[in-house]
Amino acid sequence: MKRRIKLIVILFSLFWILIISRLYFLSIKSNQYYQELAKRNMVNTEYLLPTRGEIKDTKGNIIAMSKLGFSISLKAHLSAKSKANILKKNLQLIADTFPNIHVEKLYKRYKRYDTPYNHRAITLVDFVPYDEMIEKFITFSQYNDITIKPTAKRYYPYQNTASHIIGYVAKANQKEIENNPIAKHLGVVGKNGIEKQYESILGGSIGKREVKVTASNREIGLINEEKPKSEDITLTIDMQLQDYIKKIFGDRTGALIVMDVTNGAVLAAGSFPEYNINSFVQGISNEEWQKMITNLDHPFTNKFIQGLYPPGSSTKTAVGLSFLNSGKLDEKEEFLCSGELRLGKRKFRCWNSYGHGAVDLRRAISESCDDYFYKGGLRVGIDKISTDLARYGFGKKTGIDLPNEFIGTVPNRNWKINKFGESWYKGETLNTVIGQGDFLATPMQVASFTAMVATGQQITPHFVQKIADKNITYQTLDHIFNAKEQSTLPLIRDAMYDVCYAKRGTAFKYNTSMVTIAGKTGTSQVVGIPQEEKERMSEDDLKYYQKSHAWFTTYGPFESPKYVVTALIEHGGHGGEAAGGLISDIYNKLVDLGYIDTKFVRPEYEYLLIPDQSISDTNTTSIEVNQTTL
Repeated sequence: MKRRIKLIVILFSLFWILIISRLYFLSIKSNQYYQELAKRNMVNTEYLLPTRGEIKDTKGNIIAMSKLGFSISLKAHLSAKSKANILKKNLQLIADTFPNIHVEKLYKRYKRYDTPYNHRAITLVDFVPYDEMIEKFITFSQYNDITIKPTAKRYYPYQNTASHIIGYVAKANQKEIENNPIAKHLGVVGKNGIEKQYESILGGSIGKREVKVTASNREIGLINEEKPKSEDITLTIDMQLQDYIKKIFGDRTGALIVMDVTNGAVLAAGSFPEYNINSFVQGISNEEWQKMITNLDHPFTNKFIQGLYPPGSSTKTAVGLSFLNSGKLDEKEEFLCSGELRLGKRKFRCWNSYGHGAVDLRRAISESCDDYFYKGGLRVGIDKISTDLARYGFGKKTGIDLPNEFIGTVPNRNWKINKFGESWYKGETLNTVIGQGDFLATPMQVASFTAMVATGQQITPHFVQKIADKNITYQTLDHIFNAKEQSTLPLIRDAMYDVCYAKRGTAFKYNTSMVTIAGKTGTSQVVGIPQEEKERMSEDDLKYYQKSHAWFTTYGPFESPKYVVTALIEHGGHGGEAAGGLISDIYNKLVDLGYIDTKFVRPEYEYLLIPDQSISDTNTTSIEVNQTTL
């Protein structure tokens, strides 16, 4: 009996211990949890989206902006049968107000996001321009279920000018949202160009607003507010010059770069053909996209940093510098050019089938003698040449502030073994020293090396000048060239001068620059055409796309180098003929715009500096008008 009573007492005690323990947990231990839950019920958090920063050119002209407008949202949970008429009425009102909006699409979008877990208003129309909405704002404000909020949409006033520099924004995909949480709220990210490279600055950071609300979601007080932030970016490019190079490049394909040799600031750069970047903001149509990606001229490729071309004779200055640096050639040593070099059973021809006769390095660069470089290349060897070319910046990124820059190829023994598992042949050395074969470079690499020759320094090409009001500085290296190379640079510069002014110089007949320039022309063979593109080509197309590319890279004024102008014209043929006039016009425009002081204008062109009073259009200078008569 006592044992039974004892068992009952124990069970009774355990029961009350469990009750008291649970009561303690609910009233004390869980207090913090329920406090937080209660707080969530009474505090509403609203994320404040920043307006994307503007992009401006060096003169303050806006080249990327956010146009103000409004979004239209509808209260959630109107899909129930009891509220079906309210939903239908609201959707019809929106569709009737804006004829280009279809009620069926609005309904599908609403149903997609109207879930039991969503208590926020559902955005049905992402953007309505300010002018279209402002007169209808009062109408919508009468409906409690409809919310109108200010928003913005990216807009590019210059349409397709500088498209490969600026880039564009578009809807973020899942991967971009995972890598950039802000994209989840903004919905868009930079996809290319400056817009992508400086996404964190232009996109900025999201703000937050916390307010006390009642059970019916009515605001009763502000708890905390953090403002969203974004910053503007100022570029080094001048849109007036940018628009000019687009105009004179015309319907040709290729790339063109105008860069300051002292600091690497790019004044203008074009990859042609360009494309309208506004098409991507709201989503490009499949038809338009297919037309772009199947275009044989590849408008979507940024040719000045992603186009890989054999540099042709444009890099004979770099190879010549390596020859002298090796100590195996003297600048005065001559080779006899007979028009070809026999190597085994193969003939390596000079472009001049009659031969250049006895040629030293200066004349070999000026007249672009292939045979001189064949013989010099065999003496110096590919190991030394490729090592120097890599040190000069070929086969590596220039460091320009754009995404997805390509590195190109400087072929040598190790490269071939690693890539193909094959031995190197002397014939490949001959191809490399004249910029052909597997030697591939971007126009930006060629422009950067030209700037190095002009000043003896290595600069970092760049487009961004200021972030907000803060100037950005870039590194300049003074010791890329060794002492021997520095001592031989004057010879290379004189040879480049001869290219433009010696009677047998390859650009002499095509140079009409008002200022004295130095340069190097080049012609490079087409490496290959993809089979899928060949199948889409007509016979005439195939003939055209097999034509050689034309190069002309220059710097000026020769007396005091300030700018590099480099042109690559796809399938243009001879560099001087295809690009000589184009390059000359750009230097003349640099004078016209005040970038080059008029004191550097050659005496025979000084009369062009006198304003022509007969021209009524003040925006057109006598330089441009009279240049056509030269």
